[in-house]
Order: sequence, then structure tokens, then C-alpha cells
Amino acid sequence: MKTDDLVVMLSTNVEPIRHGRVGRTISIAVVVGAVIALAIMLVGLGVRADVTTSRAALFLSLKLAFAFAVVGVALRYLIMLARPGSESGISPLAVAVPFAAIALLGLLSLTDTPSGHWNRMVAGGEWLECLLSIPIIAIVPFAVTIFAVRRAAPTNLVRAGAFAGLVAGGVSAMAYAFHCTDDSLPFVAVWYGGTIVLCTLAGASLGPRLLRW
Repeated sequence: MKTDDLVVMLSTNVEPIRHGRVGRTISIAVVVGAVIALAIMLVGLGVRADVTTSRAALFLSLKLAFAFAVVGVALRYLIMLARPGSESGISPLAVAVPFAAIALLGLLSLTDTPSGHWNRMVAGGEWLECLLSIPIIAIVPFAVTIFAVRRAAPTNLVRAGAFAGLVAGGVSAMAYAFHCTDDSLPFVAVWYGGTIVLCTLAGASLGPRLLRW
């Protein structure tokens, strides 16, 4: 067979590339992971008893806003990382914005409170539960997200794994927020933010092994 004939044969009946397919696949995986994370929280921990009160609803909204912002930014960049050649548009500063915002709110909260109460505001009464629960709940969302990313063609496996971990950590924090009764903003900044960072580091470590193709 001549080269020209081979080229013609390979170029016929070629299906058009659906550019939004990767984004839809990963987004669906994140939604599925979020539903599973919420189910794990409901079965294993349960919803806080005072969730319907105005104070609890306010602080729950703040926790969810922080975690949702993390997931939103991380998901955007994860979809980019799943496509080869798209890494140049990723800005670390954008990823840091939600963490900086909650840290600033936490600091402002401390400045309005006598220093004798700072330790209680930062450590709260559930710091250990938070430290353990968010990474544990994040395992399944991370696995689902990694499965979706593997179906694409990521080339920077460390970074893709890190963003998958960041997404999973944010999703897990959203689910855990419905249970957590520690409403101090410094607590949210340190323990929610810290455990999400731990999930990110774990994702970066596991990425090269789980995303190799």
C-alpha cells in the first residue's frame, strides 16, 4: 500500500474530537465523589444536631464557601492538567486565594478576641477528629477522581495527583462541615485548610504511581 493511500484510509471516517469530554468526565467524577463523601459522613458521623439554627447555618455556609472555592479552583486546573500541553495556564496564586481568605478572616477574628481565648479558638474541641476525618473521607473521592483523570492523558503526574488530592480534600471538607460543631474561623483556617493541604501532598505522592499510563 502506498503512503498516500494509507493516509487517506486513516483520515476517512474519523470522529471529531469532543473537547469538553475530559472536563465533563472529571466533573461528573467529582460530583459522584462528593455524594459518596456526604454518604460516608452521614453514616459514620452524622449531621450536627443544631444545623437548623441561624448561628450554625451561618458558620456552615462559611465553611462550605471556603471548601467550595478550593474545589472550584482546583477542578478547573485539574481538567487543564488532564490535557497535555495545558499546564502553562496554571497559576499557583489562584489556588492560594481561598486559603489566604480564610486565614485572613481567622486572623481578624483573633484580633477581636482576648488572647486568653486564642488557644480554644484555634484548637477547638474537635481538632483531632477533623485531622483524621477529612483525609479518611477524602479517600473515595480521590480514587474516583483519579480514575477519571487516568482516562485522559496527563503528563505531569505529580501535579495532576496533587490537584486530584486538593479536589478530594475540598470535597471531603464540605461533607465534614455538616458534622463539625467547631465554628471558630481560626479553627477552620488551621484544621480544614491544613487537612486539605495534607490531601494535596498525598495526591502529589501517589500521582506518579496511580496515573502512569
